[in-house]
Amino acid sequence: MASETVAVMWFRRDLRLSDNPALAEAARDHDRVVALFVLDHRLWGPAGPNRRWFLAGCLRGLRASTDGNLVIRGGSPAAAVAAVASVAAEVGAAAVYCAEDFGPYGTARDHAVERALADAGSELRRVGSPYAVPPGTVFGSSGEPYKVFSPFARAWRAHGWPDPLRPTRPRWVEGVATDPMPEVGEPSVALPEPGEDAAGRRLEAFLDAGVHEYHDRRNYPGRDATSRLSPYLKWGCLHPRQALGRLGRGQGEETFATELCWRDFYADVLFARPDTVRHAFNPTMEAMEIDTGVAADERFAAWCAGRTGFPIVDAGMRQLRGEGWMHNRVRMIVASFLVKDLHLDWTRGAAFFMEHLVDADLASNQHGWQWTAGTGTDPAPYFRVFNPVVQSRRFDPDGSYIRRWVPELAAVDGDAVHEPWVTDGGLFERTDDYPRPIVEHDVERVEALSRYQDLRRR
Repeated sequence: MASETVAVMWFRRDLRLSDNPALAEAARDHDRVVALFVLDHRLWGPAGPNRRWFLAGCLRGLRASTDGNLVIRGGSPAAAVAAVASVAAEVGAAAVYCAEDFGPYGTARDHAVERALADAGSELRRVGSPYAVPPGTVFGSSGEPYKVFSPFARAWRAHGWPDPLRPTRPRWVEGVATDPMPEVGEPSVALPEPGEDAAGRRLEAFLDAGVHEYHDRRNYPGRDATSRLSPYLKWGCLHPRQALGRLGRGQGEETFATELCWRDFYADVLFARPDTVRHAFNPTMEAMEIDTGVAADERFAAWCAGRTGFPIVDAGMRQLRGEGWMHNRVRMIVASFLVKDLHLDWTRGAAFFMEHLVDADLASNQHGWQWTAGTGTDPAPYFRVFNPVVQSRRFDPDGSYIRRWVPELAAVDGDAVHEPWVTDGGLFERTDDYPRPIVEHDVERVEALSRYQDLRRR
């Protein structure tokens, strides 16, 4: 009788058993499978407490799904690379299976793992990805990667994606030595329930009650009208195929599919331009004048704390601190305010988001910021300056979002909640709890556009 063959399934951003092509192929081609997760300190350290807590919960769920057989190894980047090869050698695995990673660090790490496995007589097999259409798949007519979303979206839809796979339940290898689960304290904010099962329940709830009105309601932060699926997509507790495959026809469904397309677009942009993690996609914008020094740092601190005096901005920043999440419309408002009202570097805001967001995804975060900051893929972006009061009145018309997250304004009546500094109610004479605006928007808008014109004249 032939001896049994063993494979290693290296889980990364695919912490699920359902619709997992790499796991399905490993189980198909081998008799038994080792479930492995490598806790790379290079990724764990900068994640921030919210994302670490959520990831730890996802790993506990995955360990339960693998009948307690999830192997965890970890350490420095060098140790993380060695861990994969070490586990493969321990169990005599002919191959290690994983979903392809397209990020700058992940790509380099995987090449190092591939070399280490080859030296030991094994191989790395990349199967599938965290995206409906993997980065580097579709190109413009010139053969170059897309730089504008609309043509990318057309190519993305034309390319399509396979149907989701059924859950895979292989014979797990038991008894492989493992490090303990990462220790994380209880979160100080209200975070979503982690794991594949929770992702499935959240998807069902959205498809049953939210997606049909998504187009009309998604921009209103005071309503529970978004999918709240982003943390599960981040860690692959849910694959976008699993949502796309369930969407029916309708404007809400089309709009939600487009939002998933944005996620793939930004991954494609980062894959083509890994330098844009920290540098402007449009290199001309690198020379834009920004404010620095003590006064700039004080304004940044006020923005981080939700103490700018602009209610919609402050509500968003407090939601970030209170939930580890922020409504997407408000993300654009607070980003515009940081860059075009406070004249600060977009990378400062992007880093703050990466620290606090439970759903922080490098490609979506960095390029979402660049879109708003006017340094990114939008062909004519810098003239877009969000007026926080206009945005507030339009998308939080009854002030419910503001009153929830800025309780100092809970008693402010009616429309005055959007612009409390002009109210006749004497708010600032009655309380010192809420600050006056730290800048004048109309003045700073003119200043932002003036700096842009100066840049263009150089």
